[in-house]
Amino acid sequence: MDTAGESKGGELNRWTIGAIAVIAYCLANILHEAVGHGGACLLVGATPKALNAIYFEWDGKSVPQLSRRIIAAGGGFINLLTGILALAALRSGRTRATSARYFLWLFSAVSLLMAFGYLLFSGVLGIGDWIAVFGGLAPRPVVRVGLAAVGAILYFWVAPKWILPPFREFLAPSRAPEPQIRRLIRFPYVVGGTTFLVAGLLNPHGLKFVLISAAAAAFGGTSLLAWCKIPPLEASSAKPGGIGLVLKAQAGWISGGILMLIVFIGVLGPGIAF
Repeated sequence: MDTAGESKGGELNRWTIGAIAVIAYCLANILHEAVGHGGACLLVGATPKALNAIYFEWDGKSVPQLSRRIIAAGGGFINLLTGILALAALRSGRTRATSARYFLWLFSAVSLLMAFGYLLFSGVLGIGDWIAVFGGLAPRPVVRVGLAAVGAILYFWVAPKWILPPFREFLAPSRAPEPQIRRLIRFPYVVGGTTFLVAGLLNPHGLKFVLISAAAAAFGGTSLLAWCKIPPLEASSAKPGGIGLVLKAQAGWISGGILMLIVFIGVLGPGIAF
């Protein structure tokens, strides 16, 4: 048995954590594409064409510019909204660290980082949703600098303040934090990013979409999870008994993760045409 992630009184099971990571990452992107872009498309009366794991395609003929901007903004807006709601639910809880609370934390982190990171991505590279939202409202260099500046502030200053302190409840003070951080943060980052890449490789438009969408959203957008530093665990923040998170093998999460992989890779990877 791998004991690198164990804490006193329990363990951090890799299969359960991997399944939670798959569900959190895939759910965040499905919400971005289907509910965000897709919902906005229906709201403004445009015609959807295809839903893929890494993009939403719609018919832009005879669609006013304002409607185009609304559709482009829908994905990031939904990620921001659901991320804030999940974080609020996590902070309102009064129970000990559980798998459900860990899922809420990881889902909120992925959602908010995708929302903030996309602003930075669009500003730096001059492509993506937010260029479509703000393009034409000011000279292009001004738009790009503005997006990059706002994105950088949100990603490197706001996101760590919102996301990282709540994570401390999952650390067992009785053990070194870094092995736990590797298991609960770095490992899900790799699992989620790999899932996006595999699904992206099945898209019908080729490698371009894998690079600018799947890889950018997963490995780029949530890269803070790869290098972040967790604030010191204070004695007042430790749970009773100082146990932290206990995650044994849980059939429910593992089954849910497998089902999500089937839907995200097997169904949404090639895409659904309307």
